[in-house]
Amino acid sequence: MEVFYSLDLTIFYFLNHTISTGFLDKFFSIITNVNNWYIAYLILLGILFFKAGRTGKIAVIGIIILITVTDQIGYKLLKEFFERARPCNALSDVLTPLGCTGSYSFPSNHAINNFAAAAFFSKLFTKYKIVLFVSAFLVAISRVYLGLHYPSDIIAGAAIGMIFGYIFALAALKINYQLNNKQNLNSSNS
Repeated sequence: MEVFYSLDLTIFYFLNHTISTGFLDKFFSIITNVNNWYIAYLILLGILFFKAGRTGKIAVIGIIILITVTDQIGYKLLKEFFERARPCNALSDVLTPLGCTGSYSFPSNHAINNFAAAAFFSKLFTKYKIVLFVSAFLVAISRVYLGLHYPSDIIAGAAIGMIFGYIFALAALKINYQLNNKQNLNSSNS
């Protein structure tokens, strides 16, 4: 366990101290703030809902439910259970361009939610897989860079998110398949 914690700290300090620059402070501060993305999310969900047919409608409903579930599991269940202090609260020399919050660290909800969305959408819309996972990775790394999470927080969050995203994607595909079969059956009976 000591080796694992030592590795966690080594990676943390590399991202939080070694590569720290003014440009990356600004870049990761913008990327990590969900408030900066609401308009883009609404536009993308609108395009999916109105332009991607039934699959798009199922995807929009599915992602809203998915993020609600993963966010609550991470925030209300897992963080409260593990009660791991954030590195900016536990370590004295952490660089925190955005300041530090008093909430718990493990797992990272940013990682859970972004990797859940990436796994979900990449299963439904495979040609966007790389963009989705690179975006999720950058958001997750931003949390370590900004001193708000340990690498293990984001690794656990990413794993949890991908599991939920994959399960929800399978459910969405099953629903779409069932609706297509029902439509085809109704068409052939007409």
